[in-house]
Amino acid sequence: MELIDSNLGWKAIDQRIQRTTNDRHLGMLMVLRRHMEAEMIGDLEGMLAGLVAKPKYHMWGSGTDTGPKDFDSIRQYYVDLLAVRRGVLEYAIERIVIDDDAVVTEGTINAFQPGAVAKAFGYRVEELNATYLVTYRALIIWPFDLAGALIGEDGYGSINPDNFVKVDGKNLPDVYVSLFDKSEYASIGL
Repeated sequence: MELIDSNLGWKAIDQRIQRTTNDRHLGMLMVLRRHMEAEMIGDLEGMLAGLVAKPKYHMWGSGTDTGPKDFDSIRQYYVDLLAVRRGVLEYAIERIVIDDDAVVTEGTINAFQPGAVAKAFGYRVEELNATYLVTYRALIIWPFDLAGALIGEDGYGSINPDNFVKVDGKNLPDVYVSLFDKSEYASIGL
C-alpha cells in the first residue's frame, strides 16, 4: 500500500513545462525539475548541480530564518537531511507561479520521519521508536540568476504539531526502509 507518491512534485513541474512557451521560464523549470527529482532519489550532487556558486537558502517557519547561506553550508544541509533520512516525501504542489526572476510552488508535504526526527521537527509524537507520516504546508520561492541558475530556496512552512499518523511497520515503503541498516529497524518501528 503506497501512502505517498514521491514523484508528485517534479511531475507537477513537468506538467507546467508542457504548457510553458517562454524560453527563460522553460529553462528555470527544467533546473527546478532536476533539483526536485534529485531530492526525491537522494542524489546529493544532483541537488547541488543547478545552484549558483554562492547560493542562499532562507527557511522561515518560526519567525526566524534558519537557512544555510553558502555552498558548503547548503551541501552540509543536504548531507544532514540524508543522514536523518527525512527525504522520503511527497510535495503535492497545488500552485506554480513563474516570472523571469523566480518560480513559486505551494502545496502540502507529506513525509515519513523517524519518531526522533518528527519530534525535533516539532511534532508531538509519543513513540520515538516508530515512523510517522507528518503533514505540513510549504510555499517555496525558487529565485534564479540571469544565467538561469538557482540562487537558492526561500521556504515558508507551517506545521500543526498534531498533524501526523503513526505508520505500522508493514506499511513502510521499501524506499524508506532501505535507508536504514537492519540494526536500526527497531528505531523505525520494524
